[in-house]
Amino acid sequence: MIIHLPYGNSEQVWDAPERAKILTSGVDRLKSSADGREIVRDAAEHPIGSPRLRELAAGKKTCTVIISDHTRPVPSRDILPVMLEELRAGNPDIDITLLAATGCHRLTTAEELKNKVGEEIASKERIVVHNCQKNNVEIGTLPSGAPLVIDRLAAETDLLVSEGFIEPHFFAGFSGGRKSVLPGVCDRVTVLGNHCSMFIDSPCARTGVLQGNPIHRDMVAAARMAKLAFIVNVVIDEKKKTVAAFAGDFEQAHLKGTELLREYCAVKAVPADISVTTNGGAPLDQNIYQCVKSMTAAEATTRPGGVIILCAECADGTGGEGFYRSLRDCESVEGLYDRFMQTPQNKTIPDQWESQILARILKAHPVIMITNPKLETTVKEMKMRYAATVEEAFETACSLVGAEPDVTVIPNGIAVIVEA
Repeated sequence: MIIHLPYGNSEQVWDAPERAKILTSGVDRLKSSADGREIVRDAAEHPIGSPRLRELAAGKKTCTVIISDHTRPVPSRDILPVMLEELRAGNPDIDITLLAATGCHRLTTAEELKNKVGEEIASKERIVVHNCQKNNVEIGTLPSGAPLVIDRLAAETDLLVSEGFIEPHFFAGFSGGRKSVLPGVCDRVTVLGNHCSMFIDSPCARTGVLQGNPIHRDMVAAARMAKLAFIVNVVIDEKKKTVAAFAGDFEQAHLKGTELLREYCAVKAVPADISVTTNGGAPLDQNIYQCVKSMTAAEATTRPGGVIILCAECADGTGGEGFYRSLRDCESVEGLYDRFMQTPQNKTIPDQWESQILARILKAHPVIMITNPKLETTVKEMKMRYAATVEEAFETACSLVGAEPDVTVIPNGIAVIVEA
């Protein structure tokens, strides 16, 4: 059975055992005769729970539009032209700033911004890249007790709106909506408080779960306090093409999007001895940090002690120095996990959440990474195994679990919600 596994901007092709079970998102069943921009424009003209963006712009002097950063495949070229048209239709003189929501990621480069938004918008619009350590202001306290410190451009604008896309998220439930504010344009202190070990450990902090999710609760509160007035969020297919759009109130429009996405993304777990997954290719598999997301999808369908195989190019390396060092320097993943669980909210360290989730996975499963050969030593230092090909990884996995294993393949681990 030939399976195509996304790998950077290419793919790895694997002749899998015929008995392998495949878990895939059904988002590709969402079809439209319209192009992406037309889909977005229709949503903007029929907002959910809100007046049109042009009405909100009337009488406002300034507007900050939160846009996605280089780690997200948001089709900004579909979304931003429509948002800018709407804003200026309601107020030709409104002063617009595009604010790239980097959260605690590295700063987005000018070239990455141009590739994302297109040369015309990049050259004509004012674009500022959020810095989680500079130019931020405290505006309140979150339900968790963490201070809400956000980018001054978001806090002091007359109108705050955002673009984004909705996909399953491994601890926030879903991306999009309120996430543009937290973590998108928040100070490091706020992100650390929201991503504390107690919240990450919650059984409700899982893919596709919003109800009872303490991380989601803080994020919604942050968006309300920041006065996020309007969103335009899209759903994309496996080729990263816009197939649906939701505009309007950040809670109501986002919820409608998650309800649609759940219909197509929810799959039943198929217990396996070996699970094979990917992070969906570039840009989402650009580093090991981001690839923990797809490991959680495999985690949800792999038996205790079973092997997880991850195929990801990781052209950008580890994606976080603290993340890398915590795994490299620990004596055991069990000890690392216990140390995180003893860390109070106000002592959370950068990238702790990613290290904690990876440690949780590694406590129960050997992980084999098929990745950039330059990362072989790094992968091993992070308590995982390296393989050059899918065939090599599968052979190693079989040596660990025995012959004729049950195999589950998740070709895009971030596109599915694996339910028990």
